[in-house]
Amino acid sequence: MKSLVINKAINFITKYHEYDNTTLEEIKYGLASIYLTFSKLIIISIIAIILGIFKEMIILMVIYNILRSVSFGLHASKSWICLLSSTIIFIGGTLLCMNFINNKYIVYVISIITIPTIYLYSPADTKKKPIVNPKRRKVYKHLSTSIAIIYYLIALICNNNFIINCLTISLIIQSFVIHPKIYQLFRIPYDNYKHYNMN
Repeated sequence: MKSLVINKAINFITKYHEYDNTTLEEIKYGLASIYLTFSKLIIISIIAIILGIFKEMIILMVIYNILRSVSFGLHASKSWICLLSSTIIFIGGTLLCMNFINNKYIVYVISIITIPTIYLYSPADTKKKPIVNPKRRKVYKHLSTSIAIIYYLIALICNNNFIINCLTISLIIQSFVIHPKIYQLFRIPYDNYKHYNMN
């Protein structure tokens, strides 16, 4: 199904303009990412609606993706693994956020571990999408760290237990998916930008 949709889109695009092979591969990668994102979102949303946690799941998803959008991190090598891991994160994570009683001490402990991790290892790129430009990497690192610190500060002053949990679990997950040891565990290449000439 995915290949059929992407091939039809490529045929439509190339009907009006010619592209070299490199550009076509980039377009295919982008289309595949869009397709997987929307199909995954639909499935996870249906599960959340059935469980009656759709609104809470969206809140966690937004909070987490704000941080991930500048910190990046590993991607699953297969679409079913991506769906499974995303379901665990957003459905399981939402249920955890709704039921776990947090406190300021836990927030503090989590933050002193996760914020330095995010600073050290952000942005974590992938083989298919390396972040080659040094200036962009620096900007992403500063943005990632700033957002992590803001999350920590909000969690300290916030009185909503669910929001506190969403902020802290987002820090935990993101520090996990950008760590070199996790890349190594899943046999995914790390620091992919180093394989490119940046001069």
